[in-house]
Amino acid sequence: MEHNLFVTDTTKYMPLAARMRPRTLYEFIGQKEILGEGSLLKKAIEEDKIGSLIFFGPPGSGKTTLAEIIATVTKAVYVPMSAISAGKADIMKVVAQAEDDLRYYDRKTILFIDEIHRFNKSQQDALLPAVERGIITFIGATTENPYFEVNQALLSRSRVYPLQPLTKEDIKDILIAALEDQGRGLGGFSVEYGEEPLNALAELCNGDARVALNTLETVVTLAVPEEDGTIRLTTAMIEEALQKKQVRYDKNGDNHYDVVSAFIKSMRGSDPDAAIHYLARMIAAGEDMEFVARRIMICAAEDVGLADANALTVAVSAFRALRALGLPEARIPLAEAVLYVACAPKSNAAVVAIDSALQDIQTKDIGTVPPHLRDAHHSAVKEGLGYGVGYKYPHVFPGGHVEQQYLPDALKDAVYYRPTGYGAEKDVKEQLAKLKKDKK
Repeated sequence: MEHNLFVTDTTKYMPLAARMRPRTLYEFIGQKEILGEGSLLKKAIEEDKIGSLIFFGPPGSGKTTLAEIIATVTKAVYVPMSAISAGKADIMKVVAQAEDDLRYYDRKTILFIDEIHRFNKSQQDALLPAVERGIITFIGATTENPYFEVNQALLSRSRVYPLQPLTKEDIKDILIAALEDQGRGLGGFSVEYGEEPLNALAELCNGDARVALNTLETVVTLAVPEEDGTIRLTTAMIEEALQKKQVRYDKNGDNHYDVVSAFIKSMRGSDPDAAIHYLARMIAAGEDMEFVARRIMICAAEDVGLADANALTVAVSAFRALRALGLPEARIPLAEAVLYVACAPKSNAAVVAIDSALQDIQTKDIGTVPPHLRDAHHSAVKEGLGYGVGYKYPHVFPGGHVEQQYLPDALKDAVYYRPTGYGAEKDVKEQLAKLKKDKK
């Protein structure tokens, strides 16, 4: 019995983002900081003189695309690999073949590893000898900060290129190219579009070209054409397809630290709007809210301090409310604490004081406790040594204060706490100044 075999063009089943992947640097849109005219990376790609590289950036920014463009121009053997599915044995197999290709055919090998941060130390170390000896040229792609996730030895042998999220203008250019491309894109559809829906999609995709293209494909292919056969692209269609703006946030990655850092700096910088924005971003992304609540308490103690001692009380209360209520209700006391800390007067005098005192303990002769301050309750021996003798009990003196030395002799002139003139600490500063004046 005979069988008819049909060869099908499978590319038509590929998502739009895959079909529209740039094939040359001329087609590549965005990343002008590293691919602008005269840039080192662009020249290296065009002249096929690539060294070991690491592309670091968010999803949809062009990391894999750049690697595939390199594959089209290089005369070297190009081997793509994903750290999700590959292991040490796969690396060693590529290295062995690369060594043979170099020895017998004088051909170099470029090994591209996507998601390089998923390789453990042993797997990354397996690359080192081959990279060091020039047997392979390594190209890695990662969404995580390579300075945290990639071995230092491998980093030192690679040039790191950070890729930024694509701008809204970049995304719009990519969308227009896809709408007009007859071969790989959506040019076969009669689509009428204006600035507004393209702007909406460029905004909502959050700099990710893959999300933008695949959303556009969904909208166009599922849209019902009007009587004249035209699909009229609208903002409402885009919003319905995406439902909401995607929040780029990896709780275990570099972005986690970036958002938390911005959150704390916004509270410290007395910007309640920015602080509440970053709180909302972390809530929406599913961040551990106890982690966030602890950051609020730290900021209240470190950055508000005694300028408004109530800030720490509010922060601690929010932490307790979070444990008692859980989300979504706890978002309200958390927001109150964030706004209180952001709006409160600021003083870091407390943290400066304790850190200065700790520094002296580590670096100076701190002396001993003055005899008149030592404990004289436990034995006559201590009294015989003069412990407690000469101590003046402040409450029997006018104003509840009396001049006497409290610091050890070696540090008797040290000043650690320097209150600011902000908030309640202004009163503290005036009180201490008055006490010092009374000493004279």
